[in-house]
Amino acid sequence: MLFRIFRVFRVLILHRMRTLKYLLQKEFLQIIRTKVMLALIIMMPAIQLLIMPWATTFEQKNILLNIVDNDHSSASRLLTEKIISSAYFQLTGAPDNISEAVYEMDKNRADVILEIPRGFENDFVREKNLDLMITINAVNGQKAGLGMSYLTRIVNDYVQDMVPVQAKKMPQITLKPYYRYNTQLSYFPFMVPGILVILLTVVTGILSALNIVREKEQGTIEQINVTPVPKLVFILGKIIPFWIIGLVILSIGIFIAWLVYGVFPTGSLLALYLFGLLFIMVFTGFGIIISNYASTQQQAMFIMFFFLMNFVMLSGLFTPISSMPNWAQHITAINPLRYFVEVIRTVYLKGSGIQDILPQIGSICIFIVVVNTWAVISYRKTNG
Repeated sequence: MLFRIFRVFRVLILHRMRTLKYLLQKEFLQIIRTKVMLALIIMMPAIQLLIMPWATTFEQKNILLNIVDNDHSSASRLLTEKIISSAYFQLTGAPDNISEAVYEMDKNRADVILEIPRGFENDFVREKNLDLMITINAVNGQKAGLGMSYLTRIVNDYVQDMVPVQAKKMPQITLKPYYRYNTQLSYFPFMVPGILVILLTVVTGILSALNIVREKEQGTIEQINVTPVPKLVFILGKIIPFWIIGLVILSIGIFIAWLVYGVFPTGSLLALYLFGLLFIMVFTGFGIIISNYASTQQQAMFIMFFFLMNFVMLSGLFTPISSMPNWAQHITAINPLRYFVEVIRTVYLKGSGIQDILPQIGSICIFIVVVNTWAVISYRKTNG
């Protein structure tokens, strides 16, 4: 009796195993035959592993530095040389006064301003305590904090090198920072606008990427293809609703950021909405391109996820672009997220208006033309 039961179970198990074997063969054959999925399975982890460690570094480099030297002495020149000889700072200007340096900072040509006072060398020789004024662009709080830390360490090394061993007293050089745009170095004004960009990108990108491919799977696309509707009109009909949805999401995000985190744009809301609309037009068009090429919704999601991961890592949201390798900085030029992250932070923290974001508007308009033209051309309308 037990032997019979064992044989029955054995037959059932073998039958189930054969069924599982055939199903596994079918699934692997389907993956291999789907060239897009197979390429992404191989390339996605490889590309992201090659890019992400460089794009997510927490070390800050190439911090743009302006030095206002009011002393013009050998001691101030040596301090300047010591600072710029480090790997952290890049000297971009030596204005005659602090007003000119602040103007450079407003134009994003300076991250840190070091002001060396008159009499710096005389006071140092006389072993007096000195104060150095540091003005820091604190839009990126992490970059501001590390920049201050680097300067403190360099100045302390400078004092150690300059003071003779037999000196009776070691002068103290105190750095007095003034943080512009984000005086408290608060995390929320810096990160909340950036997260809003990601949410807007994910929702508009994924919804548009699933749009046409969903109709392919349902078979309704064939009914549309036999109608006399031009491709341009058809694509516009597909993406315009997502423009409206994107603006609604942007409005909800701005409201929640103000209500929950107390973060509200100090600049022009019109500039923010204008650039937001342009950005939405880019990403809905990009989603349509993916939808045109994908055969299934699963493919569309996988492809969009691949691009979104790289776009976010190379946007400057978490790591300043200036701290990335040169090759990565060049890649960010073709990343639309980079421009929206720049715009939303300058509008929120620096009080920028439309005139201040004209370079980013020009870049995003090029993306609009290229991406949406591609979206229209790549849609294959067949008859029958």
